[in-house]
Amino acid sequence: MPYLALTQADRTAMLAATGAASIRDLYCAAPANVLHDGPDATLQNAQPEYAVERHFRALAGQNHAAGDGPFFIGGGIYRHHVPAAVDALIQRGEFLTAYTPYQPEVAQGTLQAMFEFQTQVAMLTGMEVANASLYDGSTACAEAILMAMRVTKRRKAVLSGGLHPHYREVAATYGRTLDFRLDARPATPGQAEDLAARIDGDTACVVVQYPDFFGCVQDYAALADACHQAGALLVVVVTEILALGALEPPGAWGADIVCGEGQSLGNGLNFGGPHVGLFACRETFLRQLPGRICGETVDMDGQPGFVFTLSAREQHIRREKATSNICTNAGLCALAFTIHCAMLGEAGLKQLAAINHATAVQLAEQLERLPGVTVVTPAFFNEFTVRLPKPAAIVVRDLQDKGILAGLPVSRFYNGDHEDLLIVAVTELTTQA
Repeated sequence: MPYLALTQADRTAMLAATGAASIRDLYCAAPANVLHDGPDATLQNAQPEYAVERHFRALAGQNHAAGDGPFFIGGGIYRHHVPAAVDALIQRGEFLTAYTPYQPEVAQGTLQAMFEFQTQVAMLTGMEVANASLYDGSTACAEAILMAMRVTKRRKAVLSGGLHPHYREVAATYGRTLDFRLDARPATPGQAEDLAARIDGDTACVVVQYPDFFGCVQDYAALADACHQAGALLVVVVTEILALGALEPPGAWGADIVCGEGQSLGNGLNFGGPHVGLFACRETFLRQLPGRICGETVDMDGQPGFVFTLSAREQHIRREKATSNICTNAGLCALAFTIHCAMLGEAGLKQLAAINHATAVQLAEQLERLPGVTVVTPAFFNEFTVRLPKPAAIVVRDLQDKGILAGLPVSRFYNGDHEDLLIVAVTELTTQA
């Protein structure tokens, strides 16, 4: 039987090994209000399968999905149209059943797809090399900080106040374990910050977001120069990769490492994941690049082929010497990214980005006509922050009652601070109606 129940003796032995006094202790990090002491009280024991399905379908029906009405939520994950061809292609058996291509001679299709993905990411970011993806944007950001520290032999990272709060938290988690320091600057929506003044002799990198968490698009070329003069690296995080269809790529103005989230292309919201981490850098730092790199070569007959390259054996068996302990990649999500990007092409990507920006400008102009509403983001792509005459959380709740998902209250991320600020995002799926 594949699903034999554990005995009480099994449970006791497992708890002893973990040091937990009870099973409840294993969930101590979860808020008490989301924990249940037993099965759903409204569902009796020994119900027919169709009755269980009916019960949980009714529970699911209480949810308000992104496509059920007006949707203005962004904050690092965006609702874009994913062409039907993307899902059709990634569900082919060759892709769904493919595993790590350790043997390149039998995995040429998978390796070629990864090579195409790396090429697209390098072109979008304006960088020289890219890897074959990481888990998601937040862990890619943390890996960028670690890479900068390996390159510079320094142990401090300066984080912009405009960096996504979740990315800051992931970086802090890494820092507690790996013993590096973070100089995390306070959030100042709509205001410039002097990050160059925070650079000192122990600074490995400065991390900025482009556009930032509040939607603001800034020119970081001078900051890149300041970093390089001080021997530090500039890490640029991009959570809305479609923005690079309209904005100058970070590689063009001095970024050393570009990382972020590729969810916008080919991937749905997916209830917050899985998504696809992007990572690109200058060729000078190639040997410190975390994760996998797919390269093009020729076989003994002179025919083109693809292999994993610069993949140190330590990645697999000697963790303490590895450039990264993220030992896999978001291959299927990366493939969806690649297919969508290829379907759009360069002209299509630019056109889609232009539609997103134009829609955001229309929304900003209409919101500013409302009494007491002010757009605080001076320049933006498809997401911006507005100041309201009352707490944003109250506005979001009231509009939710009307079937409108209005955006993200900034106070949710900053312990109640900035309670009058609301982040709103639009995409090509946002209609004038």
